Amino acid sequence: MSLRLLGYRYSVYTWAVRMALAQTGRKVDFQEINPFDARMQDGLNMQHPFGRVPVFWDGDFRIFETGAILSYLLPAEPDAKRAARARQVGGIADSYGYLPLVRQVFSHGVFRPACHEAVDNRELAAGMAAAPAVLDTLEDIASEGLALSGESIGPADCHLAPMIGYFAQFASGRALLKGRPALSRWFDTVSRTDSFMDTRPDLSELRGGS
Repeated sequence: MSLRLLGYRYSVYTWAVRMALAQTGRKVDFQEINPFDARMQDGLNMQHPFGRVPVFWDGDFRIFETGAILSYLLPAEPDAKRAARARQVGGIADSYGYLPLVRQVFSHGVFRPACHEAVDNRELAAGMAAAPAVLDTLEDIASEGLALSGESIGPADCHLAPMIGYFAQFASGRALLKGRPALSRWFDTVSRTDSFMDTRPDLSELRGGS
């Protein structure tokens, strides 16, 4: 059955699903759509009831919400404690990590400057202020070793790695990450995998290839 993915190349959630697909070695027909472009919203709403990406199809089976797609693509963790920690990482990433790490720090510290768009330094500062609590919580999980160990790539790794990857592109964010040794070791391992490297968005496109 054919695999299709509707997503936005710079979305951490689209990146997470592409990373999981690369990890499985399965090929996918990728269709680009920008959820921030009002001209595309009607078409996106036909595929996702809340107008978000990514949306994934396995033949006629459609699924959305990144955590659900990752669970569908990657094997479930048989150990209950490890499975719970993996789900917890995904929940932390979505509920507490995405806004400060991506929408505030990466967007205003990296993405917007690259696009020559206006930067809100208050948003950037708010993200940097909120980030330590998120990183500390993830550091505790990585230190425990039930998830974010770097021993294998599963749903939690794919869910979180793109967010950390974007956050670490901002120098002050990278410094905060280095202060969390277990989390840093995990990211250093995951960021060297083919599945991460081969699906990483090319941000040089934002700068006109410079």
